[in-house]
Amino acid sequence: MPNGLTPHAERESPSIRFAQSADVESLARLINVAFRVELPFIDGDRINPNGVREYMKKGKFLLAEDSSGLAGCVYVELRGDRGYLGLLGVEPRRQGTGLGRKLMAAAEEFFREAGCLAVNLRIVSARTPLPAFYRHLGYVETGTAPFPHDVPAKVPCHYILMSKSIAQSFRNSWSKDELGSES
Repeated sequence: MPNGLTPHAERESPSIRFAQSADVESLARLINVAFRVELPFIDGDRINPNGVREYMKKGKFLLAEDSSGLAGCVYVELRGDRGYLGLLGVEPRRQGTGLGRKLMAAAEEFFREAGCLAVNLRIVSARTPLPAFYRHLGYVETGTAPFPHDVPAKVPCHYILMSKSIAQSFRNSWSKDELGSES
C-alpha cells in the first residue's frame, strides 16, 4: 500500500485503506446514502454491488473507516499518466468534517506515487456546490461532456470536467545544492 494511505487510526480520525471484495455490499450502501443529495434530479440508487465490482475491475476504492464502520470513499483509476477519481462520498453525519478533503488528499497521493501528472474528475452539473469545492482544492474546469441517456435524470444534466496538475515542476524537484549557486 502506498505511503500515507494508512495513517494510525485515532478514535475520531478514520484510517484510509483500499477496499477488498468483502467490502462490496457495504460500499454500495455507503455510496447510495452519500449520494442521496442527487435524488431531486436523478431517480434511484447511484450504484449496486455489481456496479461496485465493475469499478473494482478497472480501479480501486479508497475507504475511510473507523470503529463505527465505513465513513467515506473515493474511486481511483490509473489512465496512463493521468489519474481519474470519482464517487467521492462521505456518510451524511460526517459531511462537513474534512473527511472528503482527507480522501481527496489520499487519492492525490496514490496518483503521485503511481507517477501520474494530473488528476481528472467529472461532476454532475446539477450538483451546483461541487465546482467550488473542487476549485478550492486546486481543480480547474476543462470542459463538459453529455450525461448518459440511460441514467434517469429528472432535469437536464451534463458533466463538468475538471483537472488538477499534481506533477512537481522540474526545478522544484532539485535542492539548491544540486542546482548550484547562481552568480
